[in-house]
Amino acid sequence: MSDSLERRIDEIEQLLNNLILETRRGIPIIVEGPRDLASLNKLKVKGDFFFAKTQGKSFLSVLKEIESSGKDEVILLLDFDRRGREMTSYFKKKLEHCQIKVNIIFWKKLLGLIGRDVKDIEGLATYIETLYTKLDRHFSNQIY
Repeated sequence: MSDSLERRIDEIEQLLNNLILETRRGIPIIVEGPRDLASLNKLKVKGDFFFAKTQGKSFLSVLKEIESSGKDEVILLLDFDRRGREMTSYFKKKLEHCQIKVNIIFWKKLLGLIGRDVKDIEGLATYIETLYTKLDRHFSNQIY
């Protein structure tokens, strides 16, 4: 059990390191809302963020905001529930139509690693902290 847990933590940490490197290159991340941003910040993922679900804004206005930012690439990191999957598909299609490269690799890998245990990005930091506690390890998230 602890070997598979250890392996999962290592994979998640490597994935987060790669995500941090992408944000350092200036690639923005699209999350659903401020709580998702707070969770990622707790995991040391910082950078430019767009919110897919902003009160008072339509999907179209969010898409226009992203398009007008001048960024030609984004990382989609929406929730893992049914609605998050639908939004990921929708945003991917619409952004690609606007000639913006959409990276969903991080989302797919996280979904595969933790999708059964965590339904949203908001819960990611707490989940990872729990895994570390179970193995009596401290979260390091060192970039290699």
